[in-house]
Amino acid sequence: MPERREPRASKPRAKPGEKTRTRRVPPYHVVLANDDYHTRDFVTDVLRKVLGVPLERAVQLMMEADSSGRSVIWTGPKEVAELKVEQVATYHEVRATDGAELGPLTVSIEPAP
Repeated sequence: MPERREPRASKPRAKPGEKTRTRRVPPYHVVLANDDYHTRDFVTDVLRKVLGVPLERAVQLMMEADSSGRSVIWTGPKEVAELKVEQVATYHEVRATDGAELGPLTVSIEPAP
């Protein structure tokens, strides 16, 4: 009985001079804006929950926003940056002293240089 051979698939070949290039996804920053309404504890708690950073890093990011008016809190693909903005927006602060509903922190995305 003759031996059966499995058919082989041919490998696709690149044309001479054709280069394969990996398409890079441009990064985006998630930017936290400073505000004078939310407490520092609330801001650091939100940053820890959304970003998963330690307390020290959350305080550092919060203080940067407080002193310079803004802080880049995360950088990565646009879709994930949009998700981070949505996650931050789910946290609303209610001020303990007067019960005022302050709403979410102000965050935005922008293309990273």
